Amino acid sequence: MRLALFDLDGTLVDRTAAFADAIAVLSHDHGYGPEIEQWLLSELADRAERHDFVRLCDAFNLDEDPDHLWRVYIDRMATAVTCRPEVFEALSRLKEAGWRIGVATNGASDIQRAKVRATGLADLIDGIAASGDIDVRKPDPRLFELAAARCGTQLTSSDWMCGDNPETDAVGGYNAGLRVIWVRDRPWPDGLTTPHHTVDDVTQAIEYLLTHSVE
Repeated sequence: MRLALFDLDGTLVDRTAAFADAIAVLSHDHGYGPEIEQWLLSELADRAERHDFVRLCDAFNLDEDPDHLWRVYIDRMATAVTCRPEVFEALSRLKEAGWRIGVATNGASDIQRAKVRATGLADLIDGIAASGDIDVRKPDPRLFELAAARCGTQLTSSDWMCGDNPETDAVGGYNAGLRVIWVRDRPWPDGLTTPHHTVDDVTQAIEYLLTHSVE
């Protein structure tokens, strides 16, 4: 079986919109003022982990349980995050065409898996590897190898990695010996190896796999 690995945030799901909504709801529910809400928006913009809520409580002398706040944040993110229907349909076609589908994502294991379950992607994904699983982050090739193993296979040079981040997804894919599709959302950095294919949307990447990849 052919294998396609995908990034999660910014590729399969829209973390940016979900993040703003989740922080707004969490802040409202806990009675946080603008200062705390802005802190959360700033400090958790790129990624969030349990320890961030320890820092929050320390920074504002909050008498709250960081573990509880982390669980609330995960729940709010899972409620807010979405996978567009056209992405879901394209992945379904890829699955029906005999591909194994995996996710290689940076982020805490519990929150990344909550997003996958909440969006229904769990029904289409054969395996997921989050950086929190083994405490390594993309572009480390070990995360891609783990994703393949959880899909029941090993990486080969004919497998693909698709993601939006040049430094983590594209470089990581190359480091793991994969072919790379970049979902363009920023200028391509100077000095990085050019991706095998570039698209503006992940649905175009899936269409390319379905029509141009080698059996």
